[in-house]
Amino acid sequence: HQTGQLHAAEALYQQVLKRQPRNHDALHYLGVLCVQAQRLEEGMGLIAKSLKLVPAQPQAHLHLGNAMSAAGRFKEALAAYDKALAFQSAYPDAHSNRAQTLLMMGHAEQALASADKALSLGVAFPQAHAIRGDALRSLSRHADAVLAYDQALALGGHQADWHLHRGLALALLGQLEQAERAFDQAIALGPHLADAHSNRGVVLQEQGRLDEAIEAFAEAVRLNPALSAAHNSLGVALQQQGRVAQARECFEQALRIQPQFLQAQGNLLFTLSHDATCAPDQYLEQAQRYGDMLDRHVQALGSSFADWPHTPSLNLGDPIRVGLLSGDLNGHPVGLFLLEVLRQIDPSRLRVVAYATHALADEVSTELRAHVQDWVCLEGMSDVQAAQRIHADGLHLLLDLSGHTARSRLPVMGFQPAPIQASWLGYLASTGVRQIGHILVDPVSAPMSSQAFFTERIAHLPETINCFSAPPEDARLALQNTPALQRGYVTFGCYQNLAKITDDMLTAWSSILASTPNARLRIQNRQMTQAASRALLSERLRAHGIDVARVDMAGGVAGRVEHLASHGEVDILLDTFPYPGITTTCEALWMGVPTVTCMGETMLSRQGGSILHTAGLDSWVAQDPSAYVELACAHAKDITALNQLRLSLREQVRPTALFNGTRFARQLEACLMQLCHPHLSPRA
Repeated sequence: HQTGQLHAAEALYQQVLKRQPRNHDALHYLGVLCVQAQRLEEGMGLIAKSLKLVPAQPQAHLHLGNAMSAAGRFKEALAAYDKALAFQSAYPDAHSNRAQTLLMMGHAEQALASADKALSLGVAFPQAHAIRGDALRSLSRHADAVLAYDQALALGGHQADWHLHRGLALALLGQLEQAERAFDQAIALGPHLADAHSNRGVVLQEQGRLDEAIEAFAEAVRLNPALSAAHNSLGVALQQQGRVAQARECFEQALRIQPQFLQAQGNLLFTLSHDATCAPDQYLEQAQRYGDMLDRHVQALGSSFADWPHTPSLNLGDPIRVGLLSGDLNGHPVGLFLLEVLRQIDPSRLRVVAYATHALADEVSTELRAHVQDWVCLEGMSDVQAAQRIHADGLHLLLDLSGHTARSRLPVMGFQPAPIQASWLGYLASTGVRQIGHILVDPVSAPMSSQAFFTERIAHLPETINCFSAPPEDARLALQNTPALQRGYVTFGCYQNLAKITDDMLTAWSSILASTPNARLRIQNRQMTQAASRALLSERLRAHGIDVARVDMAGGVAGRVEHLASHGEVDILLDTFPYPGITTTCEALWMGVPTVTCMGETMLSRQGGSILHTAGLDSWVAQDPSAYVELACAHAKDITALNQLRLSLREQVRPTALFNGTRFARQLEACLMQLCHPHLSPRA
């Protein structure tokens, strides 16, 4: 048995039991062998029979606990470990395995205590250090987790899983290069460990090395076609490259493998919201499917807070206690759009609590914290724990600002932690979450006629859902003449990522460049720093008849001021459709650069039109691709008019709610007041 000759060992155990049916050792170890052979029920029966003959066998209780844990019978496993410890309190294996089972049950604090107890017995026990690392990682104590894995590895326990888990902790600390090395070590020890390849792909993706990430995800899928997480991650990476149809197939495959994979369904929705071939009713059907899945998730956890008493009560004139749930309370566009609003919120009308879904922060996070009543980090909390924490704060209204985007905690909304819940800003389509009663929109991006395509009820802000936080004064951002005045030709620009530059876009741009033979096109985004991405885009440009020599490909610029200043290179922005720019359009307006946009039928596809309408630039909004081409060409012909607009545009947009935080804050306060007091007449 100890040398791995299980068939020979089993035959010998059977011979012993044929002669001595009550030999408890033979029953015990034959049971262990059956468990090793994945015959769990048979093995548990044999070990239980041995213990019935001789109850005082701590090792047999341990092995019974191991078998029950493997069978998912966690409470019975804990009882078996406790019996082992009752007979032998200084039993490190029992404490360690008990910790592992507690961790599988989601009880990380108790698991940590059991692992610490195992290590307190003075035994060099790498497994216990590794389990301790897993518990610390579950508690979001990632730095401590790394130290625990280091101790396990220092004791000679070089297991691929430990390097893998160490890499996960390093990744959550934002130490991406170190995480990559840890995953490489895991792969060196276990080349066929699909999880290691998949997670390596995630950190490559975070470093902007998208092509390498896709290779890593594809290898993970090759090694384990049933690894739904790898299919999901591959879909995200492909979507970021603009390969929408392939991304959609990846998410659908992940869902075929794991039908209740909430994250994959959410990613599918995000992708469908960018897919021009997806009709609004098809999107709604998938959103409703997500709602069904989330309801089952809530029911499976046996918790729903819909019937909880919600306090404090709210009287007319009382400040509304509002929560903001988001993974983007930082330098992300959502954080930047929030910044000026929170600066101007009237605390006598709104008291704001921020719920950050992860601990990583930056300068924008610091400033956002200064303008809220409380800041709560939900990282490390389960959905139930997060909902309980939010509910305990006695909110009147909870706003989700992430939807189906990265670092979202949308499932928390499914527990109804606040009596009124709404979606705003971070996701521009229906979430499908039935517990979210409202979605904050504006009349251009989502007229009342579009209500049928939302599971939420439309609530209108009068001008816009966005409020751009202007940068501090800087001489580098002073408005200059449009560059075409000096160059003698117009430079069209696009600052969107590759996911938005679809074949339909390239077809339109090809027509524009053909009609403006001296014009150039500048494409600037982070992906253009990668040779493979530039090569892929060049190939696509040629396929659409665009002379690559007329196209400048520029990588992203570090620093907000430097990024804004780069608008000095372009005269007109060409918006993307069906997913238009939002931050990019606002940045361009601030820098005096107008945008040509094309309106679609969905809330997302109408954002460019909404922004330009608020800015007073309706003449730059097309209703179809052919009109988009005509508008771009027409505006490019009048360089004098372009220059006049450039020098006056900042002052034109400054008073609007799109750029005036005070104006927007009053409108937001009135909208939220209306949600909390629906009997009131709407007012700004």
